[in-house]
Amino acid sequence: MIDISASVMQYLLAFLVVAPLLGAVAALLPAPPGLKGRSPDQAVLRHGVTVTGVILIAAIVLAAGFDHDHPSKMQATTDISWIPALDVRIHLGIDGISLPLLVLTALLTFLCALYSYFAMPAGPSPKAFVALILVLESGTLATFAVLDLLLFFLAFEMVLIPMYFLIARWGGAQKQAAAWKFILYTLLGSVVMLLGLLLIGLKSGTFDMVALATDNGRALTSSVQVTAVLAIGIGLAVKTPMWPLHSWLPDAHTAAPTVGSVLLAGVMLKMGTYGFVRILLPVAPDGMHTFAPYLAAFAVAGIIYGSLACLALARPGAKGDLKRLIAYSSVGHMGFVLLGIASMTPTGVNGALFANIAHGLITGLLFFLVGAVKDRYGTADLDTLAGATGAALYGRAPRLGGLLAFAAVASLGLPGLAGFWGEMLALFGAFDPAEGLNRAAFLTFMSIAAFGTLLTAAYLLVVVRRVCMGAQREEPHAIADVQSYEFAAWTPLAALTVLAGLWPAVLLGLTDPAVQKLLAGGKS
Repeated sequence: MIDISASVMQYLLAFLVVAPLLGAVAALLPAPPGLKGRSPDQAVLRHGVTVTGVILIAAIVLAAGFDHDHPSKMQATTDISWIPALDVRIHLGIDGISLPLLVLTALLTFLCALYSYFAMPAGPSPKAFVALILVLESGTLATFAVLDLLLFFLAFEMVLIPMYFLIARWGGAQKQAAAWKFILYTLLGSVVMLLGLLLIGLKSGTFDMVALATDNGRALTSSVQVTAVLAIGIGLAVKTPMWPLHSWLPDAHTAAPTVGSVLLAGVMLKMGTYGFVRILLPVAPDGMHTFAPYLAAFAVAGIIYGSLACLALARPGAKGDLKRLIAYSSVGHMGFVLLGIASMTPTGVNGALFANIAHGLITGLLFFLVGAVKDRYGTADLDTLAGATGAALYGRAPRLGGLLAFAAVASLGLPGLAGFWGEMLALFGAFDPAEGLNRAAFLTFMSIAAFGTLLTAAYLLVVVRRVCMGAQREEPHAIADVQSYEFAAWTPLAALTVLAGLWPAVLLGLTDPAVQKLLAGGKS
């Protein structure tokens, strides 16, 4: 798109990973006298918006300078020896698989910082809040940029502590229990994952992800691959989250502040599915082939379970929490991502990567909207919203109601919006799985997942009907419609949801060549 030299691209990617950490340190320091504004709290929140904005601009420039004619090639690479004794290297690079996730992370973090500037969640000083958001951004960007197994693990773990404190210090009811559940589940999964990563590195003689992908498992015996996939897969499945390892997610989302939920759903869940695609598919293909039917079975179980849980929460009298419902919907949506990966085909994996981005955009928007509804009504309880206060958002706050309905129909996979393409391609991948996989089993999985799309439509339409429609009741105070800062934070997500739905080739043109190369063992 624009001609940027390789060295500038290299520095841009390194800047994306390091700058948030520097910004986090700066956030904890006293503000210079001329930059304090009305108060130190305002100054540090403005600092968060500035740093994340600069990082977003750098990500956009990186995307513009990316060679879109060769998206399967690793670009903007840095390769420096770090721990020679273990052959651990500071190896960074991006291709068509990681670039969209980098831009998505930078965008969502900036929108969360902007939203927090005007609607800071109740809790301790904003200094720690902004610093934690920036550390979280650095760890997530590093996860998608590093090309060394041990660096990947360090970046993968780096995000846990910031998210724990965001939930525990700035969350709502039962925040301590939810934060502990989140950290225990993810840490236990990570311990098992580390053993699998070490097994691959020690048996193959390298931790370099590019070299391992090119080798395509030839240096690893089938038993080593099976063991590695089981160990690494458990850690990745917890973060994804895959049923039945999902139970930390609804509690974490329900307790987390709005921006914590947006980043958790929009960015952190993608780290798990990215690991499946970047590490397990190319590095241990025989092991993935062994576990693919089981992964698909768990995926479709998650699709049905998540949908049924949402239907149970949405029914009248269930006292269902709207944030909890959206959290359970993520279990179902990520099930489609895992089904696409389990097919081990270019069609299915491309569908999984597309669904990853679509889920980040749509569910990020949904959590923003649900947070706004909760702020206005003081509750996210569906019975209260639909009954005692009579939300009737179409009449009370038409823009807010319209955006909530838009996000809901995008989430259910309406053609023409981003949610449609990923789920459809994942189903197509299951219809014709990779050679050697049991097609009859995958056709069964595809049929069950297709039924799950009907259940998804059912619960989302019930939510829209109960929250947005109905007779208005008298209230002691008016309900504010979308504010200017909310409009600024939400519009990019809505616009990109439409753009990705109408022009999917923008994203698929990046991912497909990279996926083809990855599945072919590093050969274009």
